[in-house]
Amino acid sequence: MTTPPRDARALSLLHHRAESLHKGDPLSLPLTLSSVFHLPGDPQAEFTYGRFSTPVWQELEAQLGVIEAADCVVFPSGMAAIAAVFYAHLKSGDRVLMPSDGYYTGRVLLERFLVKLGVEPVLRPTLDFATTPLDGFAMAFIETPSNPGLEVCDIAAFSARAKAAGVLTVVDNTTCTAFLQQPLDLGADLVVVSDTKSSAGHSDVLLGHVAARDPGLLQQVRDWRTLSGAIPGPFEAWLTHRGLETLDVRLERMCRSAGVIAERFAAHPAVQSVRYPGLADDPSHAIAAKQMSGFGFIISLTLESAEAAEAFITSCTALASTTSFGGVHSSAERRARWGDAVAPGFVRLSVGVEPTEALWSAFAAALPG
Repeated sequence: MTTPPRDARALSLLHHRAESLHKGDPLSLPLTLSSVFHLPGDPQAEFTYGRFSTPVWQELEAQLGVIEAADCVVFPSGMAAIAAVFYAHLKSGDRVLMPSDGYYTGRVLLERFLVKLGVEPVLRPTLDFATTPLDGFAMAFIETPSNPGLEVCDIAAFSARAKAAGVLTVVDNTTCTAFLQQPLDLGADLVVVSDTKSSAGHSDVLLGHVAARDPGLLQQVRDWRTLSGAIPGPFEAWLTHRGLETLDVRLERMCRSAGVIAERFAAHPAVQSVRYPGLADDPSHAIAAKQMSGFGFIISLTLESAEAAEAFITSCTALASTTSFGGVHSSAERRARWGDAVAPGFVRLSVGVEPTEALWSAFAAALPG
């Protein structure tokens, strides 16, 4: 199956609900706050109990399915989605290839908890995935572009090698979403996304999802959600459903602005280095141009020192000093404070939906010199 063009998915995203509407039904998704449902006699029904499924989840999963061109299962956070994939598909004795330079919490989950169950994590930099022998692995977990360094892995090439070796390929697609990159088209088995970020887009909800085109793989994830109780609340699912309706237009502004601003950061004397896959001389550019339909909204830049980075972030009138990314407000943080293996002056900057020139003026005014 090949994912339909982005414009077709964006159109369907806004109108797919109409297919199930009857005369007089609300156009907007109603918020259904109920843990139980009317269930006399035979318990077989579309909805039976809030831990199994709810009307809001069902609509959100259908909406995400339009973007992914695949079936989806929602979770109360991106990490809950990652955990579900690990616990549903790993067993004692399995080895997992993980990026040493990717989002750190997935590594911590493996190293603190799954090792107790006999799972062995093997850490390699994202750039080494292309040459790492895959024999003996049960799963490979890719994050591309990586967070926070924005290194890129060739998903198609890696997935082909993994498939030949019998290795399950999981791709964290949070930094792109399926509007900018379609890992399932490129051979990945499972996709995880933290919808807390740009999918929901307003920094007011935690949510995540898993997508797959193999019903058996996804059913194990769904069963784990039901039995573990790792379920999102209906209000959180409703907020995400609403946020997704503007994802396409938000991404268009955010990515366009990021491309302009990354070039200006690269030319600024106070900036020691810039990583952005859209820059023609970025080490990730060639692969990113091949497998991504847009270069994203995250820019990594390095200033002279930790003090310079903190001063830039705190003095800029157009930056929220906060962790996470993908919101409508531009935000930034110095990632070394979390223990990432980056320079003290390294800043991960998430471009929001503010007007491009006004945003750059605020950035330029806050930079040293």
